[in-house]
Amino acid sequence: MEGGILESEVISSDVIRGYVDLIIFRVLCEGDSYGYEISKKITKISEDTYTMKETTLYSAFSRLEKLGYLYPYPGSYSGGRERTYYKLTDEGRAHYRQKCEEWTLTKALIEKFVQGE
Repeated sequence: MEGGILESEVISSDVIRGYVDLIIFRVLCEGDSYGYEISKKITKISEDTYTMKETTLYSAFSRLEKLGYLYPYPGSYSGGRERTYYKLTDEGRAHYRQKCEEWTLTKALIEKFVQGE
């Protein structure tokens, strides 16, 4: 048991792998943000059942930027250090809606197998 959460309550990264984009888009729909803050929001939204690894997060940022779904821009915070903020583009919002529809179909399909119709 880790931090009050049973090991069986923690979701495997293998299960989440195909939904990394959807997870990042969901956070960015709330507004522009930077890597560390996005990571913390993911953990909070998942109620500590999933923490996205830094390498997964930043490689996704790079890939999504190349696809035109994210727009990175420089910003700073009160300490004066530079941070890279990420903004969801219109194409990114459209892709997010598509991934949400795909999830609905995927969930319905998998439930047929899990529930044993």
